[in-house]
Parts: sequence; structure tokens; C-alpha cells
Amino acid sequence: MTKYWRSLDELNNPAEFKQNEIKLELDAKRAVMKKASGTSRRDFLKVFGFSVATAAVVASCKRPVDKAIPYLVKPEEVTPGMANYYASSYFEANEYCSVLVKVRDGRPIKIEGNDLSPISQKGTSARVQASVLDLYDDARFKTPLKRGEATNWEEVDSYITKKLEQLNNDNQKVVLLTSSIISPTTKKVIARFQGKYPNVEWVKYDAVSASGILEANQQSFGTALIPDYRFERAKVIASFGADFLGTWLSSTEYTKGYAAGRRVLDKGDEMSRHYQFESGMTLTGSNADVRVPIKPSEEKTILTALYYQLMQAKGEMTIAAPGSPVDVTGLAEDLLANEGKSLVISGSNDVKIQLIVNAINNLLGNYESTILSDRPLNTHQAIDADFEKVISGLKDKEIAGVLCWGVNPVYNHPKGQELKELIAGAELSVSFSDRKDETTAACHWVCPAPHYLEAWNDAEPKKGLFSLSQPTISKLFDSRQVQETLLKWSGEEQPNYYELLKANWEENFTGLQSKYSNSRLFWNDVLQKGVFQTEINAEAPSYSENGLENALQLGGAKSQEWEIVFYQSVALKDGSSANNPWLQELPDPVAKISWDNFAAVPVKWAEENGVQNESVITINGIEMPVFVQPGQAPGTISVALGYGREVAGKVGDGVGKNMYALTSIQNNAKQLWLSGADVQTTEKTFELALSQTHHSMEGRPIVRETNFDKWQLDPASGNEIRKEHLEHHVSLYPEQEFKGHHWAMAVDLGSCVGCGNCSISCQAENNVQVIGKEQVRNRRIMHWIRVDRYFSNDAENPDVYHQPVMCQHCDNAPCENVCPVSATPHSEEGLNQMAYNRCVGTKYCVNNCPYKVRRFNWFQYVQNPEFDYASNSDLGRMVLNPDVTVRSRGVVEKCSFCVQRIQEKKAEAKVDGRKLEDGEVQPACVQSCPADALVFGDLNVENSKINKLFKNERNYHLLEELHTLPSVGYLTKVRNKKA
Repeated sequence: MTKYWRSLDELNNPAEFKQNEIKLELDAKRAVMKKASGTSRRDFLKVFGFSVATAAVVASCKRPVDKAIPYLVKPEEVTPGMANYYASSYFEANEYCSVLVKVRDGRPIKIEGNDLSPISQKGTSARVQASVLDLYDDARFKTPLKRGEATNWEEVDSYITKKLEQLNNDNQKVVLLTSSIISPTTKKVIARFQGKYPNVEWVKYDAVSASGILEANQQSFGTALIPDYRFERAKVIASFGADFLGTWLSSTEYTKGYAAGRRVLDKGDEMSRHYQFESGMTLTGSNADVRVPIKPSEEKTILTALYYQLMQAKGEMTIAAPGSPVDVTGLAEDLLANEGKSLVISGSNDVKIQLIVNAINNLLGNYESTILSDRPLNTHQAIDADFEKVISGLKDKEIAGVLCWGVNPVYNHPKGQELKELIAGAELSVSFSDRKDETTAACHWVCPAPHYLEAWNDAEPKKGLFSLSQPTISKLFDSRQVQETLLKWSGEEQPNYYELLKANWEENFTGLQSKYSNSRLFWNDVLQKGVFQTEINAEAPSYSENGLENALQLGGAKSQEWEIVFYQSVALKDGSSANNPWLQELPDPVAKISWDNFAAVPVKWAEENGVQNESVITINGIEMPVFVQPGQAPGTISVALGYGREVAGKVGDGVGKNMYALTSIQNNAKQLWLSGADVQTTEKTFELALSQTHHSMEGRPIVRETNFDKWQLDPASGNEIRKEHLEHHVSLYPEQEFKGHHWAMAVDLGSCVGCGNCSISCQAENNVQVIGKEQVRNRRIMHWIRVDRYFSNDAENPDVYHQPVMCQHCDNAPCENVCPVSATPHSEEGLNQMAYNRCVGTKYCVNNCPYKVRRFNWFQYVQNPEFDYASNSDLGRMVLNPDVTVRSRGVVEKCSFCVQRIQEKKAEAKVDGRKLEDGEVQPACVQSCPADALVFGDLNVENSKINKLFKNERNYHLLEELHTLPSVGYLTKVRNKKA
């Protein structure tokens, strides 16, 4: 039987690990009670005696006062108690998603994916879900600033306009420094601005760019583009360091396609095979069928060997293939067997590596099959070399002014400290940031832009695919859209970006749709749908081997030095949202650590050097806590970017270490790995908020797996034990009967990639509180849905499994018959309910739940200075969903299957005089899942999707031997390893 484990301690010494876990749990409980009361719980109860009444006192169940203010004049579009939805577009940190914004009483409170979008296709990421909280961030600027002091727009416009005119007359260069701009109308605004000031140069800068891909495609195809990767069409996927399920390019879109190409439910379904070559264990690597740990310096050698082997097999080369650190023969065979149906990608920023990748894909016939060029991706446009010229220009005083929009190079460039001085020393330096950051702190003027939920805009994330953004709330502060600011400085007295945006669309797009009789109807329809698509008839560019011969030249011998790999974390990505507490508390999908970045070190090296979790090492003098990472390539260490912010806000300041300083510029491109680092061990330790060890499988088959070839022969493969469990089901409980609805959820472990989107979506929908690093360490993490991660087999390169676990809504729920105050009733529709106003905090239900999915509020998180996160200010509390009670201290909470959504849809169907449609009710986690791994529905509807999944031979229930009869089913994990 395969052994599954969550940590190396559990693998190597399970008995001792279990004892330590028990001790940690007891210590945490004592610490919490002592902190809460100043004395121990036992001493407190000795004084008062234990009863239901005193239990209520202990729990301190005090509800906050809610104030309701009626409308004097009700806005026409607002119906109290009912939500409005507005289509919009998210584009932050080079990540795009078409979204629907849920607005209650004038407040945006939830983000959903737009199912009309051909790109995101209803899916979102954790970062998209959390973006609504950024709107209510106290770190946002309330007014324009001059040298750090509040000012007004009149003074800003007067001074900067005169300064721009002076610099233009003196022929002194000014740089408009932006991140990638995907808005067609904004580009026109910038063109107007440059028309007024010919001395202004527009330069794009991305913290983590795709410069290598752009420049390689310029050589290979004559145009600098990022092609349209279609993962759903690929039968073989070979990824070299590209975390395409986590952070690479268009991860939400790629997750959708990847999952579609691997979903096996019915006989005859096909499944792609995924090879991953990488240094650290990424989210993508954890889902691979074949994962090969390599050093980043080996990537080019391996790709070169693969190219030569493919050429030889096709009879186009007689020269022997060079040696490779790893055997790629099996991969080459698979690729050749699937010509035109494979996909080879690399996350490297090295132009030479990308040239070799292009040659391999061309050799395999993948272009215009799995890699399309008609709709290139526009989200990454920056060429790193362009920004290096800006730095030189500032140094040489050739650039007199810099206008910074959506960029933070002082923080995320290896020459950040030098840039800080250069920007501060420029004649004119302006930031358009809407909140604090390191670059803004160096600028003379701050002209704050609104949040994207407060603004009008458009987007063209892919060629010919457009979407709109619209305000969903009146501006909270004295901000102004950057487009209007540029138009104002260009000489327009009353700039109105909305009118310009609307006119641009009516002029350029109305005629493309014959079904609209006038431009007004066209505009309203597109604004309602949020997306618009035009036809593309461009010819595919022809491939050229330009630069390939030079790219294939191999360097010296294999290095024995340390290689440090820097990656974007799934939660924080480039660090621009470091002040978002939802993202800070989201555990890393592999390490399960929150509130810090860490040095992921190889298992064998840690054992040889006496290093363990929470030890401290130095990397080129920077102290980093250690996490011993199964699967980390020998000779490498992985560290996340996006941490170590110094000017972010009360949540993000000082969390982790900034590793951008250790990145470098090689051949005018940012290199995200470091060779020859000085790594030293120390005697110090540093506490990490590690959550995965909070629960144990206790040797039971919680996750179940099989291989694709076995599943083809037997659809119940890997799930054989279920038959035995069903045969021995005996119960003293009467059989439950559900005459109306019987709600249930299915989780396809073969589709779930472990991205954590469901956790943040649930947090936003259900007002789940942030508790901070200390309480996470004390095992108090409050997420209603957790994504457990398990390892199996070799610790040096294990298989990984991700499993979402929420309340199982058992028909024979163990929690229900132990509650002394009946706070855990079972509904007539199969829901395990939680009556907050009854709960007195005995936690009997928590202790009796075998799934450990019930959460206890040890503290009052709202308006408590010890938990100074989102819920401590009136601004932060604006994000709360009024449909869900904000839990006070001393009560138990848990997943409710988003019962408020169930009731809402039932009411709508009743008003319409119809039955609920299958799939109409969607809990937050289901609605936003980018992999479509979660399905919710009514088991009493015979042909419902949920019913079919529950009858699928891959379906099983957690701990079904206990006969709790959960309403959550799991489908066995299927991999496609080579037989």
C-alpha cells in the first residue's frame, strides 16, 4: 500500500510526530485561553463553576451593534437586500481576468468570473478574488501629495504642466514608465500626450517580464509576440520551469485548458501526459505525471539534447546528440508519437533557451495546432533592455523627468536602491500609484489613480478579444484616472475619459456588428456582457532559424555551486498586493506556509547538514528561514519573490525578505536565478506559520489514486476499497429521507490543481476573518475550505496530491448529536447547519468531527487592535457580505455550502414559477474554480451532473467506513505516467 505523508517528520518517525502534534495542540489551547482571560481556562471555571450559562460567559458571545440608515431618496438601480452585478476587467501584475462584480447597496463585495469570456471562461485566481479587498485598503492615498504632504489637483496640474512645457522647450527627455498597457483607448491617450510633449518617451517595465519570449519570437517569426498556447489540444506537455498553473503568463486560462485535456469520466476519454522539468516544487510541478528536478543552469543543455534527439529521429541530423544531465529519450518518443498534438514551453527569460523551444515546437509541427499566432497574448509587453536604457539615462542626466504608472522598480529591480536616489534626484518625478509603495515614496508628486473597480477602461488581453471596465462604486477618495490626468496635462480643460472611451468604441467597433441598429445599442450590449470579439484573418508568420545555431552552442562543464531560484508565489505574485491580508494568509500550495517567504532546501542536503524546518541560513548574507522541501533539486534553493516590502501598509510592511535584490540583469534581461551563491548555516531559528501538519490521515486512504492505463481497464481502479466499505455499512441511525432537495458536492481530484482560489473565494463570500501569523501557528486558521497537500513515494522527488476539504454535510453527522444546545441541526435538504446564536462554545462538535473542518472563534477579530487587518476600520468592513453573519467570539463556524446562495436561487425560481435548473445554485468555491474541479447540485434530480458523478466508479467519500454518509464525494486522482 502506498504511504502518504504531509511532512518529512511524519514520514521518518510517525509515532514521535503524532506525540509532538498532540503536545502542540494542547500548548496552543493553553496559550490561547491564557491570552484571552489572563489565567487558564481551568482556573477560570473553578471560580465560576461549569454550566451552560458560564460556558456562554467564557465564550464571550457579544454581537457587534449593527446600524441601519434608511434611504431618504432611494437610487433607482438599488434595491435593498438585492445584489447588482457589473461586468468589468481585472488586470494587475500582468494578470488578466474578465469578471462580474457583485455589488450590495453600493458596495462591491465579491468578484466572480465572467462565463462569456473566451479567455478566463468563468474561472478566477486567488489574486483576482482578493482584489476586492484592495479597494478598501487603508494604505490607499486619500489626496494628491506634494513631497509627502497633502495638496490639491489644481496645484498639481499647474506645477506639472508648466514643468512639462519647460522640459519640452529645453529638449530634455521625460520618460512615461508604465507596466504593460492592454487598453486600446489608453494607448490613444498616451499618443495624444506624446503629441503635446514630443520629448516624452513611453517605456514599459514589468517586474517579471516575458522579454526572452518576445525577443526570441522576434528572431524566429519577425514579430515580438507571445503566442496563444492551447493546453486543451496537447496530448503531451513538456514544461521547463514554467509554472503555467500558478503564475506564468495566463495561468487562469491555462488551468482551464489543462484540466479539460485531462478530465476522464467516461470510457473513451483521453488524457494528456505532462512532463515538468524544474528546480523547486511548483504548483505546476506538483500536478505533473513525470517531474524531473534540475538545476536552472542545466535547462539549456537538456533542451539542446532533446532537439538533437528529435532531429536524429526524423532523419534530419546525423551528428550525435550532446550529453544531458537527465535522460530525455522517453520524452522524445512521446513527442514524436504526438506530432502536432504536443506543447513544449519554458519559463526562462533567456532568449537562447526560447529560440531552442521555438525550434522544437516547429520541428514537431505544433505551430497553428497547439500554439496559435492569430490571437497573441498582450499582457506582457515589456522588453527588459528598454528599462536598462532608462537607468543609464537617469545616471547620465539625459532623462530629466520620470512619470511612474503601475510600476515599482525601486522595490522589484536589482538596482532598486540606486533607482531610489536617481528618481528622487530627477527634476520631475511623479507617481500615479493609488497606494503606498517604494517607488512612490521616492517621487516628488503623487497623483493617485482610482482602483479598477472605481474606474472606466477597456482591455485587449489578446488580439481581437476585448473587454470593458466600469465603475462599481463612487470614488472613495480624491483620486483621478491617469488617462484624465494625461489629457489634462495635454491641454484639455475638462477631460472625460468615459466619453473618450465610449466614442472610441462607437467609432471603431460598432460597424463590426451588423445586428446593432445604432452605436448606443452596441455600447450598452457590450457593457452588459463585458466582452467583445472581432474576427482575425491574419496569416500565420513563417518560422526562421535565425539565431538558432548560436543558441545551440553549449557552455562549460556542469557547475557544482549553489543555484538560487527566485519564483513568483501563487498568493503574492510580484508583491504588488503584499498589503492584502487574505493573500498573506493563503498558504503556499506546496509548502503550506503563510505570512513569510522561506528558503526551500533539498532533503538530502538538510539531513547532511543538520538543517530542519525553521532553521536559519544565509544566502549572500540575507538571513532566510528554512523549509525542507521534498522534490527540491540537489544543489538548488528556491525563494519566493514578492515579500520584504518596506512601504506597503500595515499588513505588508516587513513581511519576509526582498529577494529581487539578488536577481540580476544578464544580456539585458532579468535573470531569476543566481549562480555561485554563498550559503551558510547558522544556529538561529525563525518561526514559520506552517498549516499542513494540523491534520493527519492516520494511515487511512484519504486520497486515492490510479494511473490512466489502469483506469482504462477498470474505471474503479484505485477505489477498490469502497466496495468493501459499502458492504459493511451498518448503522443504528434511521435512514435519512429528503423529500425536496438533497444538496451535495463532488470534487474531482484529477482536475483540482491546488491553486487555493476556492479558499479565497469562500473567504470573500462568507466573511471569514484573517487571524495573523501567530494564530496560524497556534492552529487557529479559519478558512472554511482548506486544500490539503500530501506526498507519497520518494522524498527526493515525491508525487503530490491536492485535496480540498470542507464540511462534509454528513447525513449521519457526528457533530449533531453531541451539541448540548442543538446548535448543529440537520436541515430537510441535507445541510449540516450552524446556529450561531445558540452556540455557547463547548467545542464538542469540533472534537467529534473526524474531518476537522469546524472552526472556533477564539477571539473577537472585528474591531480588535490585536488583529489589525481588514476588519478594524469602517473602510475595511465595507467588504463584508451582509447576507452572512459576522461571527462573534466563542462560536463555531464552518462551510454552509453557501446556504445564502441556495436560498437566493430558490426564491428566484419561486417568483418565476419554475423549478431550479441543474447547476443554477453555485457556492462560491464552485463558481470560481478555474479547473471546474468542483460540482454542486441536487442528488434528488435523477439526471443532474452531481448525480452522475456520485454514480461514477471513481467516486468515494472520506472515511466512509465510519458511515457518516457525507454529502461530499471525491473522484479518484488519475495520473498518466508512462507504463
